[in-house]
Amino acid sequence: MKPRKPVWKTSSFLVYTGGLTVLGAAVAALAYLSGHYGKGWLTAWGLLVLVILRFIAEALRIRERWLAAGIFAFASVIAWGGFVGLAWWWFGWLHNWNAAFQGWSLAHISLEFLILVAALGDQRRWDFPFIALISTVVGWFFVTDFISNGGTWTYVVSFAFGLLYLVAGSVSRSPSSFWLHFVGGLLIGVPLLRWWHTTDFEWALISVVAFIYVGIAYATRRSSWAVFATIGFFGATIHYLVGQPSSIFGAVAAGETPPHVSPWAPALAFGLLGFWLVSLGLLGRRGAAAPAAVPPAA
Repeated sequence: MKPRKPVWKTSSFLVYTGGLTVLGAAVAALAYLSGHYGKGWLTAWGLLVLVILRFIAEALRIRERWLAAGIFAFASVIAWGGFVGLAWWWFGWLHNWNAAFQGWSLAHISLEFLILVAALGDQRRWDFPFIALISTVVGWFFVTDFISNGGTWTYVVSFAFGLLYLVAGSVSRSPSSFWLHFVGGLLIGVPLLRWWHTTDFEWALISVVAFIYVGIAYATRRSSWAVFATIGFFGATIHYLVGQPSSIFGAVAAGETPPHVSPWAPALAFGLLGFWLVSLGLLGRRGAAAPAAVPPAA
């Protein structure tokens, strides 16, 4: 059976937005209740939220409302993670979790593992691509937290995971492979920006990587790589204008020209960048397959 894929239209937008709004409201309700109840009662409230969201998902599934059921299944996986986290906090296991990747802990690893198992199980059961976002992110977090203690090694592991997701997403033909490409692009790009963000040569390397991202976007037909490539090109352009990309935003917000920058330089630089992006887009259009010729009539 061919995997189902959500179609972006008015009804799907409203279902996505409504379901995620319900999830946000549930999180806000638990945040409010945390100031009025103890840990045990708060865990019970978290269980109630989980049961309600799961019940709605199952009811919609019975009525064959696949998209709405999938959104509430996604929300129920998040609610499951919240419930387990609250229970672990109630038991006194998470009181010292101040930052990610700061030492091995059975409580942390078990929490991440249970969320990962729930996400993978629901992804298979509901066949809803959006749930793959949870399993992809938590899978990376679980393995990275298991084998690293932060610092450079965490970025190395993340970079390797990004390459793994790129390969897995390129092989898979499932709609959920979109999230492998999306998260993989982040896991490759963020470590590179962490290592290369100071000198002109380093930003030249970032530009080269951005160009490779464009090639990956065309090869895999996943536009998320092109979005990340555009961010890299913009970052390099800003660096060559003002040094650190963050400095231009403060100057623009103040209505001033960044220091040591000619008034005409930003317009020229971003104009050339725009033409460069357009040329990359036209290059892809030229590479598209031409329509097959109609055979002559007998």
